[in-house]
Amino acid sequence: MNRTLKVLGGLALALLLAGTAIAQESEDEEQRNDLPPALVEKIQGLPSEKVEFLYTVSHSMVAATPEQFYAILEAKSPAEIEAYIDGMMQVARERMFDTDRDEASIPMNTDAPGFNGWKVRRPAAFSTPRDPGPINVQRYMGGSEQEGIPTFFKLPVAITPEDLVAGKVDVAIMGIPLDMGSGMRGAGYAPRAVRTGGVYGGWGMVRLPNMHTLVSPFNVLNMVDYGDIAVDNMSTERSLAHIREMVREVAETGTIPMIVGGDHSLMYPDAAGVVDVYGKGKVGIVHFDAHYDAGKGASGHLLTHGMPVYRLVKEGFVPGKNFIQVGLRGYWPGESGFKWMRENGFRYHTAVEIEKNGWDATMKRVMEEALDGPDYIYISFDIDVLDPAFAPGTGTPEPGGLTTREAFPLVRQLCAEKQVVGFELVEVNPLVDPGYTTALNADRILRECLTGIAMRKEGLTDRHYLSPLTVDHGVDE
Repeated sequence: MNRTLKVLGGLALALLLAGTAIAQESEDEEQRNDLPPALVEKIQGLPSEKVEFLYTVSHSMVAATPEQFYAILEAKSPAEIEAYIDGMMQVARERMFDTDRDEASIPMNTDAPGFNGWKVRRPAAFSTPRDPGPINVQRYMGGSEQEGIPTFFKLPVAITPEDLVAGKVDVAIMGIPLDMGSGMRGAGYAPRAVRTGGVYGGWGMVRLPNMHTLVSPFNVLNMVDYGDIAVDNMSTERSLAHIREMVREVAETGTIPMIVGGDHSLMYPDAAGVVDVYGKGKVGIVHFDAHYDAGKGASGHLLTHGMPVYRLVKEGFVPGKNFIQVGLRGYWPGESGFKWMRENGFRYHTAVEIEKNGWDATMKRVMEEALDGPDYIYISFDIDVLDPAFAPGTGTPEPGGLTTREAFPLVRQLCAEKQVVGFELVEVNPLVDPGYTTALNADRILRECLTGIAMRKEGLTDRHYLSPLTVDHGVDE
């Protein structure tokens, strides 16, 4: 009977672990468990290594809470408990790296003549000679949404830092089609989808002002499409250094890099590239997301779309006190994740806070915290912070999110009232986007930030500035 229980327990455990989300991946620091007295009495006769295992194993291996875990064990006989521990120890061993079985790194063919071919830049000698500066690739002054060469907002193109300097460019919008960090391909097509923005917002209206402020970023800012940054489509890890280099290259010219991803693993090289220029500890991050993305990599990978926050904090690029998170909800993080954020000084704003205090109060608190932080901010906007009604085209939709009416003004305010040194929009997946809804709202998020940056350049930095002409009709009742 004990053998049967052991087998069934092992099977149940294996099935549970197979479905365990990243939320339960090794978040807890190793600590001594406080076992219930009744359980301590039952295990007194067990081998010492098995008793010690119970004192150190995380309850998340088999249950959501310690209480549930202990209840499972207390219902068993000492022999059944021992069989259960054996199953847990087996799973723990098999999950760990084994030098006799596993490769510590992925071997590559370093003799391949195209080893670095994916990131080799086109030599200037291969192109038509020209003076540095942005290039307008559109033939006509106007034109419909269906015609012309797609660029972000039909902007001129720049491909070198010299182009940015010569054009005195304020914002360089670039695509980074990396989508291997999420386990779901498709986000790599987002830059192309957003470039064909006429389908979503209408290129013909691109230079009209934002109605809320009557400011048009396209008439105030010098902006370019900086093209796409190359990625190694077989390796997230190999792509990171080049992405960081290219983002840094833009930031070094004084131009604001605006990145259209790609999955959220981009946040690590994107933010690091900006921090390389402005200095560690001098850039705050406002992170819009349904998830806190500070997983610690129990899967063995050092970076996924659920880990960039942890990497940035652990490696000292951005201290936790300079992180503001907006929109967290669902089932991740758990208790240990919130404790980790508190220990590191994070300022987080969950759907629970919004439910309790209302959006207006929460937005006011976010703005006060942002204005009280470092002089520079980097904004990371994961499209899944929006409710799936507004952003169904993403890999990890989570019900109960922000509406566009809530998100748009906060993004615009942040970009107007703080000095933005970088912005990224990630996790848009056009392949699962019905009706273009997600790409439409992604387009508008970019426009709201650009409007805010233009407002700042025009000196319109008053708290939540709105045009008097559009906020009220001016006719007395």
